[in-house]
Amino acid sequence: MPALEWAYLRLDGARARLRRSLVEPNPEQMGVSVIIPTMRRPDSLARALRSISMQASLEAWEKEVIVIDNDADRSAEMIVRELKPILENAGLSVCYTHEPRPGVAQARNHGVALARFDLLAFLDDDQEAPKEWLRALLDAAETLKADATFGRVIGVAPSPAAHLKSAIEAFFSRLGPATTQLIPQGHGCGNSLLRKASLPDPQTPFAPMRDHTGGEDDYLFATMQDRGAIFGWAAQASVFEHIPPARATLRYLIARNFSYGQGPCSTAAARTPPDWPGLVGWMTIGFGQGIVYGTGALLAWPFSRARSVHLLIRAVRGWGKVFWGKPFKIEFYGRAAQRWENRTGADFGPLSAEK
Repeated sequence: MPALEWAYLRLDGARARLRRSLVEPNPEQMGVSVIIPTMRRPDSLARALRSISMQASLEAWEKEVIVIDNDADRSAEMIVRELKPILENAGLSVCYTHEPRPGVAQARNHGVALARFDLLAFLDDDQEAPKEWLRALLDAAETLKADATFGRVIGVAPSPAAHLKSAIEAFFSRLGPATTQLIPQGHGCGNSLLRKASLPDPQTPFAPMRDHTGGEDDYLFATMQDRGAIFGWAAQASVFEHIPPARATLRYLIARNFSYGQGPCSTAAARTPPDWPGLVGWMTIGFGQGIVYGTGALLAWPFSRARSVHLLIRAVRGWGKVFWGKPFKIEFYGRAAQRWENRTGADFGPLSAEK
């Protein structure tokens, strides 16, 4: 990290510590809301909730878990009912709610609106948290005085083709610094801790316009960054992300990376006023990535399928920056989520097959 940027981050952190030290919370009154949006993943949700019930070293904290069911058939309700005694025995109050409007932003906003506490911990329904997770997030947020704190995500793929495994697990993983520290920008919402009071809109912070394509968290954190928010990294707060079989395919990997590539351009265009220089810059970078990495993928194919796939993914991200407009948007959430879950395999010929 450049020295000037690091100095700026340290100054921001010092200012935040001074500001918040004036009103320190009473440990006996501290609380945290764990928010888990879910969509037709009963087994994964059960695993996530069991991991929350085993969180350690939180005796002084009030804790609640909020499950937002985004399935029209309310498939998560029975799971929450079955696990409620275990969660309550672990000192958590349990809130199940149904969000009938399809979309990940709607589900997240519903959870935020119901949360009783200022500290909001987000866990995805396909993630599993080790017992030290929540305490590590809370400690890092307090130490850094951060508005949003993020931790490591370790992707675990079921049994994809050998040459796809590393690319799939890498995409679903989020690595970061080896030590707890301030960072210049936000990451994805899964495995994060946000201060409700720091959100631009504490009731509906996530943009519904990103409901079906995703990226609602990127848009939120870009907005927070523009407003001077402080971001932190909790090096000890790792979670495992169990990748559903329907997502452990080349088809899904290409689609998600194309959409991921669209993110910077979509965010630049959505700013008020639009960031035209930034948009043109990202599109230019994307064009170069598409050409260079696409050529590399073709050249690497005869020698290493795994290397070819990694290069192909980077090329696809580049083309996403070029073709970022509405006609090229791909939906992954809401009603579209079930369509992806129902797909099996990845019909991309030899690239998808074992050698």
